[in-house]
Amino acid sequence: MSLPEKNEKKNYYDALSRREIRSLIFHLMYAMEGFNYDASLVSIVDNFNRGLGLDIPLDSEAVKIAQQVIDIRKELDEQIEPLLDNWKLERIGLCTKLILRLSFWEIKNTDIPENVIINEAIELAKCFSEKDAYRFVNGILDEVCNKFRETEA
Repeated sequence: MSLPEKNEKKNYYDALSRREIRSLIFHLMYAMEGFNYDASLVSIVDNFNRGLGLDIPLDSEAVKIAQQVIDIRKELDEQIEPLLDNWKLERIGLCTKLILRLSFWEIKNTDIPENVIINEAIELAKCFSEKDAYRFVNGILDEVCNKFRETEA
């Protein structure tokens, strides 16, 4: 996601692709984690807008989704943990954990095709996680989708 020039501020959010919106959600979640969830998402968005010259509307899809994922992060972690064969959630890198949270939320709460969610998560992992984390993310999300389908059937 490239940042706009200061004078391009007003059209920044409207020009984002779906992939860039996911990246923005990830960045908002990452910033909240950096503040140990002591700051409000509104203040984080305000900092992004002022500090980076952006114009992320507080009522935007990105902010709403980030807030929803943040609000249920503990529940999402509880759902992720049983799928981590021989791993503990605390051992997973922060970026990978955030990508898994967002992807779990999307699988459960949207009608976006599972393969799209998985592919987008892999791309986020390639950009922001450890070197081979995208393989880990792919495996976990594939298992999630299989279990989700079994539960629905």
